[in-house]
Amino acid sequence: MSPTLKQTLSALILSIAVAAGFAGCKSSVGLIGPVDETPEAAELVKSANADLKQIKVLYEKNENKREEIKKAMAADDAATVRKLADEVVYIIYDGSALGKSALDKIDQARGLNVNEDYSEYLRLKWEALNEQLNAFEEYRQAARNLRDSYDPKNTQVRDSVAADFKQRSENYRELMEKARNHSSQANELAKDVLQRKTE
Repeated sequence: MSPTLKQTLSALILSIAVAAGFAGCKSSVGLIGPVDETPEAAELVKSANADLKQIKVLYEKNENKREEIKKAMAADDAATVRKLADEVVYIIYDGSALGKSALDKIDQARGLNVNEDYSEYLRLKWEALNEQLNAFEEYRQAARNLRDSYDPKNTQVRDSVAADFKQRSENYRELMEKARNHSSQANELAKDVLQRKTE
């Protein structure tokens, strides 16, 4: 698993502990307004975190696949490239289903009546996870193209597939960096809120 993925998943998983710190901060609830639903939102985030923990385990078990694919491509080993790419397609499919489930839960939490700080925190976490899912879709498409089209004997096809893999890998890296930045912003907000509560 890339360090960026580990950081993003770890930061998302920690969000349930932060939810308690947001309760009671900058509430959007008036005296006769609706009840603050931050605790309910925190429960949804906790459930989303369970999905994210499963993704983390899945990817930790398979973190070496990209390097294995690159080595197989360098050796013009079509059978290994296709086998590894097929495994990656299914790993990402499983991880994406869990990621979409987590995203839906964070979306539900965002729809609840929560204080302003927690609402912004959830928005940033949602952005981070959404960008991460987009990154994995880039990687899945690259793996699918390798699985279905890689042919080291056909130079034109091989070069085209290799170029696509390289471009999608770069897209993956850029999207994961954006995800990390959003997650870092959310964590900074959490620290700021917790510091204000202790002052």
